[in-house]
Amino acid sequence: MVQILIAEDDPVSRRLLEITLRKWGYEVVVTCDGEEAWQRLQQEDAPRLAILDWMMPKMDGLEVCRKVRAQKAEPYTYLILLTAKGQKEDIVAGLESGADDYVTKPFHAHELRVRLRAGERILDLQAKLIEAREALRVQATHDFLTGLWNRAAIFDLLRQELARAEREKRMLAIAVMDLDHFKCINDTYGHLVGDTVLRETVQRIRPLLRIYDALGRYGGEEFLLVLPGCDALEAVRVAERIRVEICQTPIKAEGKEVAVTCSLGVAIFDPARPMDMDACIRTADRALYQAKSNGRNRVELAATTDGKRKFLSAHEVLAHAEQDLSYRTGR
Repeated sequence: MVQILIAEDDPVSRRLLEITLRKWGYEVVVTCDGEEAWQRLQQEDAPRLAILDWMMPKMDGLEVCRKVRAQKAEPYTYLILLTAKGQKEDIVAGLESGADDYVTKPFHAHELRVRLRAGERILDLQAKLIEAREALRVQATHDFLTGLWNRAAIFDLLRQELARAEREKRMLAIAVMDLDHFKCINDTYGHLVGDTVLRETVQRIRPLLRIYDALGRYGGEEFLLVLPGCDALEAVRVAERIRVEICQTPIKAEGKEVAVTCSLGVAIFDPARPMDMDACIRTADRALYQAKSNGRNRVELAATTDGKRKFLSAHEVLAHAEQDLSYRTGR
């Protein structure tokens, strides 16, 4: 049911307008002056159609139109002025204020109904244009197969998070993940199974991430994770949970059970030793290569000790953390 706001200070005219609109099947929101109408039109669930009397106390119809148009909000609000002024200069002034149409008082029911239908067509068209624009935006920023951020979009998010981490002096972790021997899966079972494996992998990862973490498809079977506020230990724990979640249960696809493992390389952005985006990704890539070289199905962290880069397995990182906790608690 289409919702229409009416703003009319005269109680008789207001009641007549309300009864007429309800008889035509509209849901009517009634306001008694321009200020009340303006407040209602600012709400999230505001009607998209409004009939505004020109002359009202507190705020007239023209001022309401100007304020609505100044917001440049979406979706669009179609505004009809109800006025006793019939001179051309008055009509021009009303339309210049931002009104889409006008109806002279006393209104003719058939004329008002036709003008409302024209407004509905405009709003329907705009809704379709917004829907089409959003669909194009999703296509431009998301990977079709997995629904994740695509390479360009995840890089943009990483740039933003690196800038925020440097500005706020916070840690940031990134991880590059690769499905092990994925070419063999495609060659053995076919690309349809390979596609299912990629989609199921994403479904297994998502519940393990926080709402403000980002996951994108980096390459064919490679994924990039951006983990704001994570230090080395936290990032390795996340990466290890992902690794275990993927490898512990075969993925069912096309009536087959496919054993899947993954390798992850983790890099840490430290605001005390800032790196640009390319350096962060190169570092995580090297850690991933180390994980592959060391047998796959593992997590490697690119760590810096005494100014030198080295790689630590998840087992080493977690063991060091446990030893440090035992030392500090006296266990």
